[in-house]
Amino acid sequence: MATADNLRINPERLWDTHMDMAKIGPGVAGGNNRQTLTDEDAEGRALFRTWCEAAGLSVTVDRIGNMFARRPGRNDSLPPVLMGSHLDTQPTGGRFDGVFGVMAGLEVIRTLNDLGIETEAPLEVVNWTNEEGGRFPPPMVGSAVFAGQMELEKALDIRDLEGARFGDELERIGFQGDAPLGGRPIGAYFECHIEQGPILENENKSVGIVTGVQAMRWYEVRVTGRESHAGTTPPANRRDALTTAARIVVALDEIMQKRGQDGRCTVGVLEAKPGSPNVIPGEAFFTVDIRNPTVPELDKMDREFRAAVAAVTADGPIRVDVHETWFSPPVHFDAGCVAAVRHGAKASGHEAREIVSGAGHDAVHVSKIAPAAMIFVPCKDGISHNEAEYAAPEHLAAGCDVLLRAVLEYANRDAAE
Repeated sequence: MATADNLRINPERLWDTHMDMAKIGPGVAGGNNRQTLTDEDAEGRALFRTWCEAAGLSVTVDRIGNMFARRPGRNDSLPPVLMGSHLDTQPTGGRFDGVFGVMAGLEVIRTLNDLGIETEAPLEVVNWTNEEGGRFPPPMVGSAVFAGQMELEKALDIRDLEGARFGDELERIGFQGDAPLGGRPIGAYFECHIEQGPILENENKSVGIVTGVQAMRWYEVRVTGRESHAGTTPPANRRDALTTAARIVVALDEIMQKRGQDGRCTVGVLEAKPGSPNVIPGEAFFTVDIRNPTVPELDKMDREFRAAVAAVTADGPIRVDVHETWFSPPVHFDAGCVAAVRHGAKASGHEAREIVSGAGHDAVHVSKIAPAAMIFVPCKDGISHNEAEYAAPEHLAAGCDVLLRAVLEYANRDAAE
């Protein structure tokens, strides 16, 4: 039964699967560079498909490249219970961000196969396309299209910084499938993930019961000044776009700092043109990411950001254009799914606490169309989106144990009733 005291996944196999996937797209400092729709992404996808088929799963790919590996249930007409996350990484990403959710789902299937356990409802392991958004912003594109939160054609027409088109790259790597996009019932969705923060590690907890995700906004900012000679242009005649951008960046940090632990402001990309040592920058471009647990406070941060822009340009001939590119409201996960995670943690004997995610995940979009919840495990020093990212084998196993029990609780509900 799902609540048997000895119900455990195979921790060594789970770890080995992570390490095998990490061989694809190795980084320069022990992590991974397996950005979405690259050759490395294609290789990782192919390996995942091979593993799934070896476990007896049937694999389908939809038109945005999402992969679904299905294990039939006793009653295959019931809506499936989904598990998953993503295999793509940041340019300097770690070996566990996203990958853990996919590998944990696969390990649940392998464990059920080992134990000869059937589920009433079918199970599916999902690899969502372009969760990171590092190459093709915004993030979480595959799950957004699947959940009807973004139009397929709009997604396919996204361009990277080099001008490559999302749809063309998806076709090039051979993963633009023909399975229908969404439009089918889902029993529940569970996503395992490293915390990407320090709370669980600091409190010596093995598992985070994720109750929701904070709100966030992304922007692109373009500052237009005037290029001129670095040596001959006196201060009064300068229209330095980079200096103006720097003042806005400092203002954003002040907006974050005054909110203590709740606010987040990040400038992740900053470019100056023409990019010559002896030319005053005439143009600067940067991205802004602001986050807060509540929309009213996020809106207040937005107003303060725009006021800071107005203040630094009030007395000068420099122009600043702010374009909001993405908004994600706060998410509160399904109470039943959260309870299943809580039950799984208790039955497995793992120290757990409830937690709100500071990062966006595919579960955000899936929660719009199906009951959903997440399971966090600690990562060393709270570091993620960094090649130094590390999650201990025992913590990965703990999260996967909880996933196994939560999934069994949901997939067997009809039999229990």
